[in-house]
Amino acid sequence: MTDAAALPGRPRGTVLSGPATARAVNVLAPNASPMTLDGTNTWIVSEPDSELAVVIDPGPLDDVHLRTVLDTAEKAGKRVALTLLTHGHPDHAEGASRFAELSGTSVRALDPALRLGDEGLAAGDVISVGGLELRVVPTPGHTADSLCFHLPADRAVLTGDTVLGRGTTVVAHPDGRLGDYLDSLRRLRSLTVDDGVHTVLPGHGPVLDDAQGAVEFYLAHRAHRLAQVETAVENGLRAPEQVVAHVYADVDRSLWPAAELSVRAQMDYLREHGLI
Repeated sequence: MTDAAALPGRPRGTVLSGPATARAVNVLAPNASPMTLDGTNTWIVSEPDSELAVVIDPGPLDDVHLRTVLDTAEKAGKRVALTLLTHGHPDHAEGASRFAELSGTSVRALDPALRLGDEGLAAGDVISVGGLELRVVPTPGHTADSLCFHLPADRAVLTGDTVLGRGTTVVAHPDGRLGDYLDSLRRLRSLTVDDGVHTVLPGHGPVLDDAQGAVEFYLAHRAHRLAQVETAVENGLRAPEQVVAHVYADVDRSLWPAAELSVRAQMDYLREHGLI
């Protein structure tokens, strides 16, 4: 058995609902799958002495889960004052409208189609609720609308699907673009170097206690996969599904459709840079 502490990012191990940092509590959604890992992590974030909380990524449209999120906040003496989305994929955002109805909150997101209320989210925004401070970090690449939320007081970043607690994420072509994703990873690396971020609170999988190690692993993994795809194309494999079968031969075939999205994004990147 591999020691979790020896894995990239130092994952904490089992994914559980409950406190992860002084200000962040996870409520794990019951939607585990090969793509969602243990399920979607719905984050309740608040100052310890505040009665107000922010919920990030309510998750799927599952009334039991959404009510559990509310109950968890209420049992801690908190009222949910705002709902935020890291991006629009259904496993993160499908339940947002219903959760807004249950909680009486607005929903803020980068994509106007996902918002409920007058305010959206943009790079550089600082969200303040009950003394809590969250800083919006643009991280397109997994999707065009992907965001992360920097929680300075806990030296943490909530990453949605940009960095996962286990494995690596998909560049969801054509909406997701590899060049954007690499820039986003470098932006997150800067948070770890310049702003002291050491904890990743991901949208799926366990909390990571070595944020810089996780991001460095992601950057190295992307460079490795890109080189593999480039070599495969140079050797005559032109169709994305052919490249997937060659490059991802050791990956569970149930994940090949998702891998093909990343391969298409990588092939676009290589074409744009004149490498194939």
